[in-house]
Amino acid sequence: MATIQGVAALAGVSTATVSRALAGKSTVSDATRRKVEEAARQLGYVASATASSLASGRTRNIGMVMPILGSWYYASVLKGAHRALTDGGYDLTLYHLEDTTRHPRRRRRLFDEFLARKRVDAFIAVSVELTDAELRRLHDLGKPMVGLGGPLAGVTTLGLDDHAVARLATEHVTSLGHRRIAFIGGEEQDHLDFHMPAHRREGYEAALGAVGVEPDPSLRAVGDFTIEGGHRAALRLLGDPRLRPTAIVAASDEMAIGAILAARSLGLRVPEDLSVVGIDGHELGSFFELTTVDQNPVDQGRLAAETLLAELTGRPAERAALPLPYDLTVRRSTAVAPGSRD
Repeated sequence: MATIQGVAALAGVSTATVSRALAGKSTVSDATRRKVEEAARQLGYVASATASSLASGRTRNIGMVMPILGSWYYASVLKGAHRALTDGGYDLTLYHLEDTTRHPRRRRRLFDEFLARKRVDAFIAVSVELTDAELRRLHDLGKPMVGLGGPLAGVTTLGLDDHAVARLATEHVTSLGHRRIAFIGGEEQDHLDFHMPAHRREGYEAALGAVGVEPDPSLRAVGDFTIEGGHRAALRLLGDPRLRPTAIVAASDEMAIGAILAARSLGLRVPEDLSVVGIDGHELGSFFELTTVDQNPVDQGRLAAETLLAELTGRPAERAALPLPYDLTVRRSTAVAPGSRD
């Protein structure tokens, strides 16, 4: 059976150095860490998680807090974070943060009991706008934290500029000559989502204003960021042939896919009769040939995890809001506006 003494002898270092290297301590050089890891691999040595935790005060486990578990976006973020944490030698524990209004007791228990049990070394909060009391509770735990999705006081955060991505999506169809452009967004009453639905609507309206188009409230519909919600909203927008838009900007790819399916059910051709653009970079986007602003959620999860791991290994926390990248991906769901073609 492989022992820490055997690893130390093979690597030519002390057992204390082996312990520090395998625990990810910043006091061990990269060259020494690689030498120790290679020796451990050759001997098949795996450090005891319990012993390592007692010795170092670290659990080698990261807590990830999410408001929704069964969606493509959150699953993609989780995939990217899990890959980076695994590469860094960390486990991951997933916590579901229940809605404040519908499940206040469960939400309170998460902060009062579960997160306080010292099972994790640090936290990643994904698309969770915490109350002041919740944020104080996390800070009181003294654990590093990275936020993904919007600013959190005293926390390094990575955020997408929702105004800019919606403006870019809308500018794409205005550049194709569209002026009667509808928008499918989300409910704007929930203030625990960093106001994302409102910011995306404002980006859409800003792009219209830039080409001299006054936003028309009759061309706005609310979905629920699902394919079904986008389908229902698009049917309302497309039902009257006299008032139909020539393009739809959807605040998510799933709602955009729902709009494409609604158009098809009404006998409309995409993009000849109707252009559709979404926001996300959904894995089904290429199948539906959907033009989208890709926010690369797998990379978002990876970046959040790598930022947190850097803090855990000794890099000073930036305590700043860091912008996330995004890209316009043009496919066949958008085309020049009807009447603008040569």
